[in-house]
Amino acid sequence: MNITLIIAGITAITSFMAFSNHTLFDELIFWPYRVWRNKEWHRLVSCGFIHADLGHLFFNMFALYSFGSYMETAFSSIYGAKGLSLYVIMYFAAIAFADIYNLFKQRDNYNYRSLGASGGVSAVIFAAILINPSMHIGIIFFPGNGIPAYIFGPLYLLYCIVMARRGGDNVGHIAHFTGSIFGFVFPIIFAPELLPRFIEMMRSI
Repeated sequence: MNITLIIAGITAITSFMAFSNHTLFDELIFWPYRVWRNKEWHRLVSCGFIHADLGHLFFNMFALYSFGSYMETAFSSIYGAKGLSLYVIMYFAAIAFADIYNLFKQRDNYNYRSLGASGGVSAVIFAAILINPSMHIGIIFFPGNGIPAYIFGPLYLLYCIVMARRGGDNVGHIAHFTGSIFGFVFPIIFAPELLPRFIEMMRSI
């Protein structure tokens, strides 16, 4: 069973439905003001099933598919029978965790809302970097076969920090950053040996 395809399929269907159904869109979007006042905690996760437009949806689901199947196999190898369950938990927990900063910062801002699965997708990518830092990650407009994951990771985090401070582009860079960190740390919590393994792999590169 390919859990990643199931998640991507449900996300795509829900996103397409929400494009034309404003009631559904408003019910699922991350809206801190409503979370606190109406106790609508489902929004921490439900926002990951909707996207702003086709480009946003395609980019997230393409990235999820590109790394997800690999991570399903990796988690099953590392954690055994509970591997797929931990993979799913990591993905959705990362979506929620990525919203925590703005959950508090924007709690009194009626107009602030956000959406998308980027926090979960970032977590899957950075879990892959933890497990295989020498893998190559393709980047649009980057020549050749991409760049090594151990280089991509720090550059991506730096980019998130710089763009979050700059602001003004309507992109959740903080969510991308926190989702990435969550994805790197989560596997270590359940398999602490992954950290010294990662360090040893980095030394041998």
